[in-house]
Amino acid sequence: MKISYNWLKQYLKVDSSAEDTAVILTDLGLEVEGVELYESVKGGLKGVVVGHVLECVKHPNADKLKITKVDVGSEAPLQIVCGAPNVAEGQKVPVATIGTVLYDKEGNAFQIKKGKIRGEESYGMICAEDELGLGNSHEGIMVLDDKYAVGTPCSEVFEVVTDEVFEIGLTPNRADAMSHYGVARDLRAGLMQKGTHLELISPSVTKFHVDNRSLKIDIEVSNRKLVPRYTGVTISNVRVGESPAWLQHRLRAIGITPKNNVVDATNYVLHGLGQPLHAFDADHIIGRKIVVKNAQAGTKFKTLDGVERTLDAEDIMICDAEKPLCIAGVLGGENSGVTDFTRNVFLESAYFDPVAVRKTAKRHAINTDASYRFERGINIEECKFALMYAAVLIENIAGGVISSDVIDFYPKKYEDFQVFLAFENVDKLIGQKIPRDTIKSILHSLDIKVNSVTERGLGLLIPTYRVDVQREADVIEEILRIYGYNNITFSEKINATMSHSSKYDDLNMQNVVATQLIGQGYYEIMTNSLVSEKEITTYTTHPETAVKLLNPLSADLGYMRKNLVFSGLEVIAYNINRKRTDLKLFEFGKNYHFNNGKYSESKHLALYLTGNAQPEYWGAPAQKVTFYELKGVVERILERVGIQGVTMLPLPEGACSFGQEGLRLQVGDTALGGIGIIKPSVLKDFGIKQEVFFADLQWEAILQLAQGHKVVYKEIAKYPEVRRDLALLIDEQISFAQIHQLAFQTEKSLLKSVNLFDVYQGDKLPKGKKSYAVSFILQDENKTLTDKQIEKTMTHLQTAFKEQLGAELR
Repeated sequence: MKISYNWLKQYLKVDSSAEDTAVILTDLGLEVEGVELYESVKGGLKGVVVGHVLECVKHPNADKLKITKVDVGSEAPLQIVCGAPNVAEGQKVPVATIGTVLYDKEGNAFQIKKGKIRGEESYGMICAEDELGLGNSHEGIMVLDDKYAVGTPCSEVFEVVTDEVFEIGLTPNRADAMSHYGVARDLRAGLMQKGTHLELISPSVTKFHVDNRSLKIDIEVSNRKLVPRYTGVTISNVRVGESPAWLQHRLRAIGITPKNNVVDATNYVLHGLGQPLHAFDADHIIGRKIVVKNAQAGTKFKTLDGVERTLDAEDIMICDAEKPLCIAGVLGGENSGVTDFTRNVFLESAYFDPVAVRKTAKRHAINTDASYRFERGINIEECKFALMYAAVLIENIAGGVISSDVIDFYPKKYEDFQVFLAFENVDKLIGQKIPRDTIKSILHSLDIKVNSVTERGLGLLIPTYRVDVQREADVIEEILRIYGYNNITFSEKINATMSHSSKYDDLNMQNVVATQLIGQGYYEIMTNSLVSEKEITTYTTHPETAVKLLNPLSADLGYMRKNLVFSGLEVIAYNINRKRTDLKLFEFGKNYHFNNGKYSESKHLALYLTGNAQPEYWGAPAQKVTFYELKGVVERILERVGIQGVTMLPLPEGACSFGQEGLRLQVGDTALGGIGIIKPSVLKDFGIKQEVFFADLQWEAILQLAQGHKVVYKEIAKYPEVRRDLALLIDEQISFAQIHQLAFQTEKSLLKSVNLFDVYQGDKLPKGKKSYAVSFILQDENKTLTDKQIEKTMTHLQTAFKEQLGAELR
């Protein structure tokens, strides 16, 4: 939410800097995420001054150029080459001096520099209005009134408006602060706590009066529960056109493009007071009657954005005697709004049920400034006041006369909510005793009335605009918010109770595995569970099993993901685009499916590896990560949680829609997931030009298998181990796994480990052969091995390799 500081000062005469005010607002819970500078003319015309053309002669080397001498108030006149046809001696003109930064129509900056034009030096630029951002004309330079003194900054001549705009990250519950007046009200309370007492200036409606009663529009509300208040008034003979400059600047500062004076007035009240309004062309209201009712299901209705929508029976509609005009609280109809030809206006201000508006907005995928406020709850007591204020504003800037009494449908008045505040609970929740007078002062600053006082606490009346304060705990939160979280002292000790949890519960296991991965250089990521339809249909098999959202936030977030991998690829692409190419990432997340009429979800652990194995440095050449590095990481994870007997089999061709090759993991009949390489075609779609290895592990299966794991330990051996190496010449189709398995089948007592440390294939070997360099670790836990035992064991191994695998020593 954007809040203009100039606009805020209309309601509260604050004299502190924007930075200081931003700190106070953040402390109040209205977190200021940034402060931006708004300038009605980009650059603020800094460096542009009024100049006086003392001399103007023809350029000796160009027919269309002139050489001028311009007095800008400096020690000596400036020589400026100018190509404008209307430049002449004696004029007062805007001059951009050396170093001035101007902006073109696209907002691109260019700096004025000393230069030579056709051999003649030029020390500035005499400007046209489009070059200064003051208009679109480029027919010639601007000629200023003679009354301006030489050297006067043009920012004063053209009254450049500057403003500072707060970007506030407002939480959804703070409906009361969704306006400049609401923020000012909160700021006043915060300043009062700091000892600064300022008056909150409310807009005045004293000038509202009915000029005649020539244009009456009747109002009929059929659903009083969903529309508890509806007000309206008519204004005749308006002149629709551009809004005055001050109003345009107010709206532009907060990112709203002005449309016309009537619509701008409604937007001004919306963002000023927080009350959405809608202006109808009264001449298009058939029967001079407004009917507020539920829509007829299936009715087609074209909204202001030109989209034809199918209405639902739960949608609240603003209709005339024959047709719907507007989706209440959300968006107007195509032909109901104010145009350049509008002469008579019906102005609406109402309160619509927040839940109903929210459902309608989500159903039709519409998000407007009005629906944003209605669905969170506005101040029902302000409907009529805002209507009158807007009517007076329209009268002032668009002419016209108020041509009806204010019709106010409000059959059951909303009462202030009552809460009892116990002092004991205040102290308990805050953890510190706040003086009772301070509590009363804070409540007063928040417009919360103290209805009764006892020794135990206070009976309170909560104003209707505070829709988020309904319980005692809410009031205590408000007290603490204004008192200041920073003013609460912290204890130097922490009290905690011990809790018992299973070693194998989900969270504990996640922490164990995450800690191990972090220790290996991996970073945890968290991605969105919502994905686009393209991801579902392009990259996954059986798209019909995907879970589709009924009310998606946008077209790009219409489905629940079926796989974590594509979310991970988006993260990888994002990092690579920012020159972070060496990545080790992991994520715990859920996948979602719809099978046989049932929804299901499953938790997975995804790992990603890409780029170089280690940062580049002079001592060793860069080395790319490999599939086997990720395979080793997965093996260590399974080993860490105590899962043994894992079988790794080649991934069948076509089994994975996004992986080109890899391994699938299982223990017995239980599938644990897989490890693989992302297909280049998929990587190309994500803009990734380097190999990406992935692992997708079924976390729930891992949890289940880990349940029976017991910690096994043994003493460190007292006797030394011995290593022996063999260079084996074997057939190409023999794998290391076969050698590994056969070695342990042959020698079960002394052999501790087998490792492959070199592979060679080349012209020096017979065709169809390869060489494996294999190491064997031998150890006797009861005594030191003798040379005879070692030789005997190695002979047995060599014989087994030769007889069963056809291996020979090189």
